[in-house]
Amino acid sequence: MRQINVKIPANQAGKEYNVDIQKGILDHVGELIGNIWNKRKIALISDDNVAPIYQGRVADSLEKVGFEVKEYQFPAGEESKSLDMLGKLISQMAADHFTRDDAIVALGGGVTGDLAGFVAATYMRGISLVQIPTSLLAQVDSSVGGKTAVDHNDTKNIIGAFLQPDLVIIDPETLRTLHKRDLVEGYGEIVKTAGLTDGPLWDLVNKINSVDDILENAEELSELSIQYKTTVVEQDAQEGGIRQLLNFGHTMGHAVEALSEGDLRHGEAVSIGLVAICRIFESKGLSPKGLTQEIKDRFDAVGLPTTSRFLDDPAAILDKIKNDKKNHNGHLNLVYLKAIGGPAIKSVPSDEIADFLNLTDLVK
Repeated sequence: MRQINVKIPANQAGKEYNVDIQKGILDHVGELIGNIWNKRKIALISDDNVAPIYQGRVADSLEKVGFEVKEYQFPAGEESKSLDMLGKLISQMAADHFTRDDAIVALGGGVTGDLAGFVAATYMRGISLVQIPTSLLAQVDSSVGGKTAVDHNDTKNIIGAFLQPDLVIIDPETLRTLHKRDLVEGYGEIVKTAGLTDGPLWDLVNKINSVDDILENAEELSELSIQYKTTVVEQDAQEGGIRQLLNFGHTMGHAVEALSEGDLRHGEAVSIGLVAICRIFESKGLSPKGLTQEIKDRFDAVGLPTTSRFLDDPAAILDKIKNDKKNHNGHLNLVYLKAIGGPAIKSVPSDEIADFLNLTDLVK
């Protein structure tokens, strides 16, 4: 089993937990969780896509070692990441008499991890959480690091909290039940991380040329991606400094994703945002010539989009960017690459962002 230990320092919540990665590990969930929790009631939360495939299997494993399990489902999709659904799940748990001594297991993709994680962060001011991500996007990114949130109006993840899980369990075999588009979108975050790190992960993504390649190398892709994220999160658990590097491509990506109104998946928007921001910084001479094409080639290899009609409306993009939650003290911090493996942050005053990005030239 591949295992990554995450250690959040005492001055940033002081939490230590493991990320366990292994094919077939889903059948050992009860044993793994039984090693860290005493017997208690568990809210096993999944969406209605994942629940029919895996929820019963995980519940059986938990019940075999003595946990009491309540299975909850919600409609699949970003629309469920809302205050309304948060309230419904909390009401169900309250009706089932969950206490602060009980816990939540989030079983599913990124929406499930964010929503169930936020339920855990807020129910009775916080209860224990285990993440079992079943999508590539969740496995390599959102399940690790403690971010939980719901959307509000048109703004993604605007209401949330930091809650580090007690354990993350990753079974790459769950990727085989995903539709191709759902699998490949997670690769957007992997390429993002590879660009930030260089080294073994960048070498590996340069060998990925198909969906089958992603599946064949899923364990190593997850391990290397999470290792880098762990290094960053351990230094900056609550995104006050170096953790902002993980937002590479996300400022533009979130804007495009919001404008698409559900037509684009998160990982697809990230790939579009990455190429756009690389092109902008390359045009300014702040990123080396040819870097944008290197990044674009890795997305093209697996069929991820690298441009979008939503970029054709600079005013709409700027409106979303100016309202991005990553704005700090009148500045927007833009992550770019001085080289593969050489990330940097450019802080741009909000009233100068339109001139700096020059999106009109980007779409010509």
